[in-house]
Amino acid sequence: MFKIPGKTGTIENVEFPTFDPSKPEQVRAVADQSVEQSKEVFSKLSSDAETTQKAFESTFEMAKTTSNEMLLKTIAALQANAEAGFTHLEALVATKSPSEFLELQTAFLRKQIEKSTEQAKAIQALMLKAAEDVSKPIKNAFEKALKVRKAA
Repeated sequence: MFKIPGKTGTIENVEFPTFDPSKPEQVRAVADQSVEQSKEVFSKLSSDAETTQKAFESTFEMAKTTSNEMLLKTIAALQANAEAGFTHLEALVATKSPSEFLELQTAFLRKQIEKSTEQAKAIQALMLKAAEDVSKPIKNAFEKALKVRKAA
């Protein structure tokens, strides 16, 4: 263990080679060792960056797919509501009495409230699933990094 003067932390597993600068073979060996260590660190950083990039790409692709699903579900709900509204309007035009008009209107409103509740629940469920799916690649990459970090 190596203590840094004036610091409270410590650095563990650090080796500082001793060499005589007047001996070129020792300088070369230390330089070669430093180059090898630098290559290893660069390789690890490069691998980690690639893993992170793949996780982000996967997340963005999942977000795109999920937003398309949400959009299609919303459009389908709006279309169903519009068709129900037009059908109801045709029925209202054909009524013969005010009591029939009120009865149709009451039944329509009740049905629309039930339908809107079902649509809202379906969209909410889709949004929850989307949130889980979109965060999954980043979560997996983070967990993998933690496991590697703990193993090291």
